[in-house]
Amino acid sequence: MQEQLRVVQRVAAAAGLERTIPLHVLIETHTALREAWQIAALPEVESLDFGLMDFVSAHHGAIPGSAMKSPGQFDHPLVARAKCEIATAALANGVVPSHNVTTELRDLDLIHQDARRARTEFGYLRMWSIHPNQIVPIFEAMCPDFSEVEEAAAILAAAQDCDWGPIQHHGRLHDRASYRYYWELLARARATGMQLPEAARQRFFA
Repeated sequence: MQEQLRVVQRVAAAAGLERTIPLHVLIETHTALREAWQIAALPEVESLDFGLMDFVSAHHGAIPGSAMKSPGQFDHPLVARAKCEIATAALANGVVPSHNVTTELRDLDLIHQDARRARTEFGYLRMWSIHPNQIVPIFEAMCPDFSEVEEAAAILAAAQDCDWGPIQHHGRLHDRASYRYYWELLARARATGMQLPEAARQRFFA
């Protein structure tokens, strides 16, 4: 990794670029997985990406080919462990975890399901696409669910009215810890172009 960094720096210097070039690092071998935390901590790294098919191939038959597609890519213990390790290393270092491609090109529901599992079960914030058919289902799956956005808006409004002290919402306790979660959810929804509840838009983003 250090050698690749030096190459990028030399090319950037030769081109007269003074800014840091953000790097997307593909994790697809045993060695790279073992070093995921050190790689994610490098200041140049912006995204940590999982290369599923190369990772499976690198196991020389110990992982079956069925783990290159769903449901195996989410259920096989060695693959699931790798996905968790990469996502955790990325998120802990403020880096974006990017999920591997799905090999499905026609079944839009399956593409959406793969992206949704990557987002909700493994914590990935982006996902690679390899075909135009995949773009919309992946984008929609990565966006917050609108019912969650509505709940976040209601909780944050009630919290603000109580000067950000603890509140009860539908029989459940919420405090500053959950407020941070719901604020980030609301901000992410806005960043993806979702239509926010008007009261929330006026209250927090006007």
